[in-house]
Amino acid sequence: MAETKRDYYEVLGLDRGASEDEIKKAYKKLARKYHPDLNPGDKTAEQKFKEINEANEVLSDPQKKARYDQFGFAGVDPSYGAGAGGGFTGGMDFDFGDLGDIFGSFFGGGFGDGFGGSSRSNPNAPTRGESLRTSVNITFEEACFGCEKEVIIERVEPCDTCKGSGCEPGTTAEICPDCQGRGVVQRRQQTPLGFMSTTSPCGRCGGRGKIIHRPCKVCGGRGMARKRKTLKVNIPAGIDNGQTISLRGQGNAGKNGGPSGDLLIVISVRPHDVFRREGTSILCEAPITFAQAALGAELEIPTIDGRVKYAIPEGTQSGDVFRLKGKGVPGMGGRARGDQYVTVYIETPRNLTREQKAALKKFSELLGEKNYEQSKSFFGKFKK
Repeated sequence: MAETKRDYYEVLGLDRGASEDEIKKAYKKLARKYHPDLNPGDKTAEQKFKEINEANEVLSDPQKKARYDQFGFAGVDPSYGAGAGGGFTGGMDFDFGDLGDIFGSFFGGGFGDGFGGSSRSNPNAPTRGESLRTSVNITFEEACFGCEKEVIIERVEPCDTCKGSGCEPGTTAEICPDCQGRGVVQRRQQTPLGFMSTTSPCGRCGGRGKIIHRPCKVCGGRGMARKRKTLKVNIPAGIDNGQTISLRGQGNAGKNGGPSGDLLIVISVRPHDVFRREGTSILCEAPITFAQAALGAELEIPTIDGRVKYAIPEGTQSGDVFRLKGKGVPGMGGRARGDQYVTVYIETPRNLTREQKAALKKFSELLGEKNYEQSKSFFGKFKK
């Protein structure tokens, strides 16, 4: 029967992931409480004191703690649970590093992280830098024709003082003697399943593969520093509100020789006083007078290229739409330019003088119903 033990974190009253200081404080507090000299003849206190010391011995050692976090008691006590399962361990030798690679080849590396065999578990493996995101505000016209803008960002770059080494200028880092610069250590231990080889970050160098005795004063030994940068961005013609421009390699610097991330720029187009946009089409509304609508007229229509002349026919109705071909938004990637659609509406005059009202009334009497086809048709339905 395997020995039953309490979880070491439970013994010290801690949560998993507790820091070194938290472990030290919890141990000192409980050791004072259950020390045999303070509890003479108390067998329960004596047993708890032994249990506390055993838990502290494992959790205060970074290497033992890492093995315990991954494999439990079997990671720190090869004899734990031996004999259970009817002698299943006879002569079997598992290498969890190889097993992680096998699972990784089938499942995209997900098992490699758990077993320590994948390159992802190697702290010294090249890591791509994080991508950054910012936004740029532009006008309606700038979105149509394209423009150049400056953006100010803060990104992580190699430290200028130490050139990314993390060492004070004139000094060098020491190759970690425990992992020989690899950043990971491999351990072979006996478990209920046999001998297993595990790979984990080196506890001595923290997985960096080197020990920095004199850290750079500017970056604190990290080899990276946050810097403010001003970049020029070419915004293409035809871009629309909410679209994103990606600048490859302009994000945070990568680690261990990994590539930099990207800079993602979200475009925000300010609304226009006259124009609206639907795809590559531009929409607008234009007021006209009753006389222009009735007699026809040549109008000056505003476009993003400037004013253009357009002749509307006699009898134009409020709500009629006219197309200005090729006066829309240029298509991105060299695609054809869209059109502009102008909706006209008749503006009713206000503040008429007495003479104007009289003239308008006389004009209305001269027209009669025959000149109003829509009105005649609409109200004629109700007469029937």
